[in-house]
Amino acid sequence: MTRFRQSEERGAGTEHADRCRRGGAAGELAGRLPERVVPSQAVDGRRKTHRERPVGMPGLPARGGHMSEPGKTDATDGLKSQLDKAPELLAAARAQVDAYLRRRDEVERSDHEEFLAYLSEKQAQAQIQALAEPPSELPAEDGEANPPPMWMTRRGVFEAAAATAIVGEAGLLGYRAVANGAAASLGLGPTPANAATAQAQAAPITRELIDSKASFDGQGLGKWIALLPTKLGGGCYALDLNTNRVLASIWYWNYGDFNPISHHLCAFPSADPYDGFEFVNSTQGGKTALIFGIPTNITDPAPGFNIYRVRYDGAQMQLMENVSEATGLGLGVHVTINPKDAQSYFVTDGQKDIAACFDRTTSQVKAALKFDWKANSSQLARAWQDGGVLKIYRIYPDAGTGKYDYLGTKGLKIDWEMVPMGELFVEEGTLPGSDPMGLSGADGTIWHPTGRWAATVVRLCGGIAILDAEKNFEPAAFLQFNSGSPEQYEVVRIDDDHWEVTFDKIHSPGHEIGFSPDGRFLCMMNNLRENNCGVFDSSDPDPRNWKKIAHVEDPLWRGKYPNPFHMVFSLDAKKLYLSVLHPSPAASGVMVVDTDTWTIRKEIQGIGPDLQTPAITYDGKFVLVPFSGFQRLSSGIAVIDTRTDELIGILPSSGGHHDCVIVPTELEHMKHTRSCTL
Repeated sequence: MTRFRQSEERGAGTEHADRCRRGGAAGELAGRLPERVVPSQAVDGRRKTHRERPVGMPGLPARGGHMSEPGKTDATDGLKSQLDKAPELLAAARAQVDAYLRRRDEVERSDHEEFLAYLSEKQAQAQIQALAEPPSELPAEDGEANPPPMWMTRRGVFEAAAATAIVGEAGLLGYRAVANGAAASLGLGPTPANAATAQAQAAPITRELIDSKASFDGQGLGKWIALLPTKLGGGCYALDLNTNRVLASIWYWNYGDFNPISHHLCAFPSADPYDGFEFVNSTQGGKTALIFGIPTNITDPAPGFNIYRVRYDGAQMQLMENVSEATGLGLGVHVTINPKDAQSYFVTDGQKDIAACFDRTTSQVKAALKFDWKANSSQLARAWQDGGVLKIYRIYPDAGTGKYDYLGTKGLKIDWEMVPMGELFVEEGTLPGSDPMGLSGADGTIWHPTGRWAATVVRLCGGIAILDAEKNFEPAAFLQFNSGSPEQYEVVRIDDDHWEVTFDKIHSPGHEIGFSPDGRFLCMMNNLRENNCGVFDSSDPDPRNWKKIAHVEDPLWRGKYPNPFHMVFSLDAKKLYLSVLHPSPAASGVMVVDTDTWTIRKEIQGIGPDLQTPAITYDGKFVLVPFSGFQRLSSGIAVIDTRTDELIGILPSSGGHHDCVIVPTELEHMKHTRSCTL
């Protein structure tokens, strides 16, 4: 497995060199820069090329630098000599980086030790000061008060200079000149004009440790940490809702991923997230980087499609492992953790139609299913409406390598993601790829709150495949959510690794799905042709007996928009919060649904463009809903008070986030996370 871990036994330079060999930033520099070929000047009608080098590398031409005239022997020989020396120069450059990192580590350790000593002395000093009586002033000659004793030492100078570091301010070891009577006022005695003193201040200093607790109209949001991926930003950050501080962030560009479209994530429970927690973040890649209407010079994006396992250690985020490299499965959409024990998780991808369950400890694949579509019609425009066969089968790793062959863009049926409300682009033929006719759109797998069942959404079939977690995720039932369709289609077992579901017709594609936290209801959004939220009663122990009971629909909804999208339930499952999309750049809103009657209680309008996954704080008080502005417009995090279902404010957020997860502090919280609702 490819793992990224800090070593306590080896030096920083050795660890950095190891990262370079595994594909770190310096490794990318050493491995890529000498081999990059770029166009040069045209000579006699012919196109020349030269190998591009890093700017400022000794002995190498800078990027865009002047080359010798063609045909000159000295230029040709010089270029050959430079190319021959390139590996040595790059090795020397890397050695310089390693030496710097080793030295920086030494300095940081020394600084840390001194800082700890400083804090210890400061604490002891504060205790003494608290116990001491205020000093009495004795009369002095000439009617002046006696100056305080000159007790400062060289170490005291350092401590006084660094005193404000505990609250994050910079300390300086030098003072600017203190003129005339200013020194006397500090208790340092008379000082000649324009003279400077190196002694620390003896007079008392007021010190205040800040409390930056955030609030909305006097209401605090609680001690919760929200995780948000930054989509095209290529990373993820953790937001402390108690203080509105970003605690830490990570950017996958640093690790040699040059197209990390940070898509979805899910966090494991942590008793104290402020001390540390772990999460899994899926990333897309390929041509999805080009579809958001943002000007770019990129023509051939890097493959991407990596699954990252990351840990926050109380100070920063550390990349623990690239699960895709370890397994050969590059999947880029929904991530969900088993709420039963938090020891496994699903990652699913709708461009490859693959759902895989990974073991948390080993990262080994417990099961992987592929969903292929065989249409009745040969016409792309009718390929799903006229029915067909959904083929579900297990896939296995190569016996020799132990890995799958789905890294990067391998296995893509369509060239970029089927964006929300983008299902009809496939039918129209405007979403190209190697196999659009075989696409089913299986892009998310959630868990029943007990962990007994898993459910994979199959978007172009408008339904959900229910998987038996006790039988290695064998398909057990297929629920169809369209209002004009049967409740279920039979799952036929072909052999131990192959199942089929036959459809006579499909009325409308669907998208996001979710279980209520008590497991009584299962919802799915019918998109585009129906535009409603279908509801099943999922209380029976056998999913083959689950019944369609309701469709939630606003009478004003017409055509594609507004469109019900992501969801989260209140803690008691009495309310369902739906993000409702409007077309770009219009602001989207939130619907509040009563689950006793499945009627709409309220619509909160005009929040922001491209409203995404809502999350609920585990005290049940607030719902957070990020809006990403379609990666280029306004963005933020809307905060809704669940007592009144009113928007009480919007947190600023600069990421083009596509998801929001609040880190659970106990296993019981998992049923309220996106593990059970997308």
